Amino acid sequence: MDFDAYARTAVDLVNSPLAGLDDLKTLFHGDHAWMREEVTERDVTTFRRTAKRLRDVFEAGTAGRDTDAVAELNALLAAFPVQPRISGHDSNDWHMHVTSRGASVSAEYLTGAVWGLSVWLCEYGSARFGVCADTRCGNVYLDTSSNCCRRFCSERCATRSHVAAHRARKRAAVGAKALVPVS
Repeated sequence: MDFDAYARTAVDLVNSPLAGLDDLKTLFHGDHAWMREEVTERDVTTFRRTAKRLRDVFEAGTAGRDTDAVAELNALLAAFPVQPRISGHDSNDWHMHVTSRGASVSAEYLTGAVWGLSVWLCEYGSARFGVCADTRCGNVYLDTSSNCCRRFCSERCATRSHVAAHRARKRAAVGAKALVPVS
């Protein structure tokens, strides 16, 4: 099982707008593409609620509140229990699923997301859960940097934030020069 991929599904979910069924369907790509056809309007509420709880996990991890992150993940693991099974379409395609046969789309996707994020926390610690430092963004990310120093969800946000800070410093310097009395 690719636990990193499962953890990234949690990131994708939290960063998705989830305004309706169409937004939810955009989450399903790659191995999850089959879910697009099976997801229902009823699943949207479950996804929204769980996305909020997963955001709380990222915020707790970013703030160094490990016990809060662990408590929320444990509650989510209870809500979406892992029930592994081997599945495949032919004898060359055996792979693991995290839910029982016939599980709903929300159970299948969310169980994987919660399980992946839980494994990620155990493997790397909640300090690797990030919320973008660009105040205009708010997306979450998994810090895969070698020294746990990532602060932004993307290069775009990092650049935008650094340019804004540079411009603010220049404005402040120009403003400070204007206040200096000329003798």
